Amino acid sequence: MKKNYALALLFLVSIVCAVSAQQENTPSQASIKKVKDVVIYEDAKFYSAFPSVVKRPDGELLVAFRRAPNRRALGERWDTHIDPNAQLVLVRSKDAETWTKNPELIYADPLGGTSDANMLQLRDGTLLCTSYTWMLIRPTGLATLKQPLFSDPGTGFPDTRGVLLGGYFLRSTDGGKSWQGPFYPPHISPEVNHTPYGNGIPAYNRGAPYEGKNGRLFWGAAAIDNAENPKTSVYLLTSDDKGITWTYRCPIAVDENVIFNEASMYETPKGDIIAFLRTANFEDQAVIARSTDGGESFKWESMGFQGHPLNALRLPDNRVLLSYGYRHQPYGIRVRILNAECTDFAVSEEFILREDGGNSDVGYTWPVQLDGNRVMVVYYFNQNNGIRQIAGTIIEIN
Repeated sequence: MKKNYALALLFLVSIVCAVSAQQENTPSQASIKKVKDVVIYEDAKFYSAFPSVVKRPDGELLVAFRRAPNRRALGERWDTHIDPNAQLVLVRSKDAETWTKNPELIYADPLGGTSDANMLQLRDGTLLCTSYTWMLIRPTGLATLKQPLFSDPGTGFPDTRGVLLGGYFLRSTDGGKSWQGPFYPPHISPEVNHTPYGNGIPAYNRGAPYEGKNGRLFWGAAAIDNAENPKTSVYLLTSDDKGITWTYRCPIAVDENVIFNEASMYETPKGDIIAFLRTANFEDQAVIARSTDGGESFKWESMGFQGHPLNALRLPDNRVLLSYGYRHQPYGIRVRILNAECTDFAVSEEFILREDGGNSDVGYTWPVQLDGNRVMVVYYFNQNNGIRQIAGTIIEIN
């Protein structure tokens, strides 16, 4: 009798486990209605890009972004992502539709052009903003510097290269009215390159850090780990003191051929640590890396669709809004709704928010919850290869 009871119990447990596994991989039932597109900031004198957004406890929205002179407006052939005059700025809104006209300066690096503005609002209201800086150096100077260096010729300025100075953090405790820093994260051991001053490059990356349920911060940093094959991989850093100090943990995604960078972090309700990754040399496949041991190790895999970079927002019902730019024709902005554990990416439905981009110079999305069922997805955009603007799309999710 006891044997029959045990067999029945085992059978019941197996059914529950099978149903649970099936539910985890069943696509989330999602309905998305586009409400409207909004221009957040546009000025013909500036090339504006790479935004992030947070909603303050009082409901005010802050959008931070990188702003540089519009070189095409000055008769030059193109704008570049490495500009010595690039600064971090922000604008504000009470209703997601009307925004302050004159951006507030967050930070201007005295040594070079700063890059993406990646804001994270902690549960205590503190704002962190990560970024990184490029310095322009002439070839005669490059030849004298300690090697290897992470340099890029795409500066748009004759006879110069952009050399990476590395990452930094800024901190605000008054709602972005003032910022302290820069504070520099550590150089991580996989990184082989030096700053122009001969030091190890401080950790850097584009993407969203994440505050876990126990207060630990998770950040996916990029690094070039082989001077002979200079491509970026992604590694995990954590902080247990609200971003004051950082500890290197482990690789997130490393491959002999695939380039990984621009990682956005996320923690699921069950405690899995996830990185959503941009790739190159991989047909622009979006990649997910998952840790089931609290961030001690990760396993990565393709999600089966194209899009980059990616950003995740937990919705009120624990589903996850995953947003990304689409840099193939038709250029634009797309989203998916994943289940709470982000296991149904292969079968999730793709929703197109915009497909009117002028070229591939669009994207870098960042979503924020406006109210019960409304979300704004913020990004940079252009139409007909015109002015690069900071824009957003308001959607209703059911």
